[in-house]
Amino acid sequence: MADRVTSLQVAKRAGVSQSAVSRVFTPGASASEKTVEAVKKAADALGYRPNMLARAMITGKSRIIGLVVAYLDNQFYPVALEHLSNALQEQGYHILVFTVPNDSDRVAKVMRELLDYQVDGIITASVSITNDLTERCAAAGIPIVMFNRAQDGRKISAVTSANVAGGRKVAEFLISSGYKKIAHISGWLGSSTGRDRQEGFRQAMRHAEMTPHSVIDAHFSRDIAAQATRDMMNTATPPDAIFVGNDHMAFAVMDTVRIELGLRIPEDVAIVGYDDVPLAQWASYDLTTVRQPVNQMVQATIDILLSQINQDDIKPRRIEIDGPLVIRGSTLQQLSKDTE
Repeated sequence: MADRVTSLQVAKRAGVSQSAVSRVFTPGASASEKTVEAVKKAADALGYRPNMLARAMITGKSRIIGLVVAYLDNQFYPVALEHLSNALQEQGYHILVFTVPNDSDRVAKVMRELLDYQVDGIITASVSITNDLTERCAAAGIPIVMFNRAQDGRKISAVTSANVAGGRKVAEFLISSGYKKIAHISGWLGSSTGRDRQEGFRQAMRHAEMTPHSVIDAHFSRDIAAQATRDMMNTATPPDAIFVGNDHMAFAVMDTVRIELGLRIPEDVAIVGYDDVPLAQWASYDLTTVRQPVNQMVQATIDILLSQINQDDIKPRRIEIDGPLVIRGSTLQQLSKDTE
């Protein structure tokens, strides 16, 4: 096996100092265009690649961000992951992704592994973190930001959409459109997103002096959401509208309503989701839904994380970003007297 090309060899070939080679391959470091051109030309000729692990040992920075996500079958998370990865790469960072069920023991194991990898920071998506893990990461100097999920209290930074406001918008829209028997298939109530969206929905219903047709916790599961739909629609007085806690479940609800039960959307029952994933725009679903502003959420997450990595702002922050209700064909904007 050929010996590994060193930065000293590149420096000699380019006619610059070894430190100049280091600056060229260090994100954010300054070097003149002439130096950059000479170093990269020499590096290409020699087949040189910088040793990132060695640099991490010297600088104490790995330039790696750990991302812990509960699941990727919800279409919102692959989109968010792509945005996070691209935005972090622009800042000279890379993502190390772990998928893990929302189980405290398995999450703890993954978090310990991330600390072993000496990541510079951690982003969690739809994963709950115990206070013990939070304190352990803080002791190691590793900042954490929760994405699309928040923790009770203010000990850990979190970025979410304005979930209470979003749930309230859905209920207000359905009420103003003339729907009378409005049901809610919620996300997991053990999560802040599930609780907050349901709370907003209930607030609007109470304000209108209306009682929900039914409220069922579907745990963000397509199968549970589908069964909840069967149970609701097979009653003597089925709902005329269903607010579903995210698009992932809403698609299962729509498939059950149309394919299995043979009903029409929105004529027999209106469906509203939450997230506005790309699939929601497809003609086969055309789903009315609350849009999570993923670009803004990702940017806020990275801004907080990098400021904490650089010690510019180490205080935990909680950010909620409002998103619009996107009205499509799965709801009627105004019921006719014949359908009321």
